[in-house]
Amino acid sequence: MAASGALVSLTDISAAHAATKSGTIKIGYVSPRTGALADFAGSDAFVLKQIRASSYFKKGITIRGTKYKIEITEMDTQSLGSVAVQVTQQLINSGADLILTSSAPETTIPVATTCEQYKVPCVSTVVPWEAYWGGFTGASISPQGAATGTGPKYNSMFFYGIPQFVGCFVPMWERIQKITKCNSNVAEMFPNDSDGNAFREAFGPTVGAIYPNGGYNFIDGGAYTDLTTDYTSMIQTFKTGGKGGAACDLFVNCPLPPDFQSFWTQASQQDYNPKLATVAKVMLFPTDAYALGALSNNIATDAWFTPYSPYKSSLTGQSAYKFAEAYQNAGHGQWVNSMGSTYALFEVAIEGLKAVKNPHDRLALAEALQVVKYDGMCGPINMNLKSSNPYLASPAKGIGMIMPVGVQWRPGSADLVGHRKFKWSQWVVDNSLNKHIPLNGTLEPTNV
Repeated sequence: MAASGALVSLTDISAAHAATKSGTIKIGYVSPRTGALADFAGSDAFVLKQIRASSYFKKGITIRGTKYKIEITEMDTQSLGSVAVQVTQQLINSGADLILTSSAPETTIPVATTCEQYKVPCVSTVVPWEAYWGGFTGASISPQGAATGTGPKYNSMFFYGIPQFVGCFVPMWERIQKITKCNSNVAEMFPNDSDGNAFREAFGPTVGAIYPNGGYNFIDGGAYTDLTTDYTSMIQTFKTGGKGGAACDLFVNCPLPPDFQSFWTQASQQDYNPKLATVAKVMLFPTDAYALGALSNNIATDAWFTPYSPYKSSLTGQSAYKFAEAYQNAGHGQWVNSMGSTYALFEVAIEGLKAVKNPHDRLALAEALQVVKYDGMCGPINMNLKSSNPYLASPAKGIGMIMPVGVQWRPGSADLVGHRKFKWSQWVVDNSLNKHIPLNGTLEPTNV
């Protein structure tokens, strides 16, 4: 018997689970319930309650004539990569057949790479695919943005990557340039972490490849350390570092939420006011907007789930609108992006389980998950899509793309879900990548 908390050998653990006759499928779910990334997991309790009430999770799933119960164990990473590894190991030791994880590279990469090490199937979401892919030994991204190197065998993921951020943000830049006649200098606030380094390497070149006539001039503010508190030097660079000593009228980033709050507050105090801020990883949740108050006005970001989409649950048939409405009616405040992707993780899990003979056969389940194809709460997900459309195609087997829309934060107006009035609401102002989701707002400058 292994010592308490220790992992037995990979051979023993894999062989034991492949041969097990257990009537229970064990699914681990890992997310940052507390810490700096807690907003990403703010809807988890509600979503998991909905999942557990759905038929497969409440009544069981029949696979090749055998009925299995499904057990979900939730783990909190505290927004720390080291804790993410620890709780993932605990789930593996407890006999998890499958681990699901969400919410930024700081969570998903430690979980995914630990699962790969111990040969346990894992599905991740809410992580740019480039950062996810780069987290595995031998994996890299080519200058053209393609997945190269040896990818994971036991992992799969769905979300999107740099091309989709570009396809979401740049159409908004172009429109704001026409409205305000602003310049093409772009301030880049990219930290020295998995997300930041992926953006730093790929964002500018991808913009150049997709929009060769855009003439954008990228100014990197420097690879700062996460949770930095003083951004004066960076702000001065953005105020004078553009062509001809001009300010950067356009702004893009991918920081931790508290870092952006500090930066944006200091930028306003130091009179740096870009004409359009397009931000990634932050301003995704109402709490972000409330924290910044008036400084939130017309900040644009990406949204991968909205209640305005025509999508519905593959588990219950519930529409995205009704899903968001139920969340609000249950007293959780406004709907959030992450509720859709968390829900979709369990939809993907069911699709994978339905495709195998033995749900305890880890390799077979991992292989099934890498080719999942279905329509659900976040729209169509195809983990192995061959397409001439660079936005839709899977960069590698086991990576599914979902298409974001551009949204802006506005104060004091009635939200379309339940017609309730909140202090701040997201409005869809650009659907260049996803025409299925209708516009319900007009793009406006962040600062006039």
